[in-house]
Amino acid sequence: MSLGLCNGFVTVASDQVEVLVEFYTRLFSQPPQTESPGTYAEYQVPGLRLAIFKPSTAHQREFLELARGTEARGTMSLCLEVKDIYGAIAHLTAMGYLPPGPLMTASHGQEIYGYDPDGNRLILHQGPTG
Repeated sequence: MSLGLCNGFVTVASDQVEVLVEFYTRLFSQPPQTESPGTYAEYQVPGLRLAIFKPSTAHQREFLELARGTEARGTMSLCLEVKDIYGAIAHLTAMGYLPPGPLMTASHGQEIYGYDPDGNRLILHQGPTG
């Protein structure tokens, strides 16, 4: 027996949905395909479906307080493969979210970390060229 999986997507729970919608709209340079203001938004970009939602009152502790613990960082890492790492860094910086660390080079290419307003880590990655 199999799971019968049709599709998968990433969801992010947040108590500041509007702030994340503004951030991801600017990051992806497109509005969400589906949106219920203050409650839910969904983006579709090549290779990714990302949903942002506000947990119901009954589930806020489960998603928000326990996930954050004592640190003010989110719990998700979203890896976005880009064509031009320097252009992606410039775009994130122009949005006011300067990556806090240096560009790293590894055998699989170059990458740099950034963070969304909830502290979820963004990994901007460009594969090796040439």
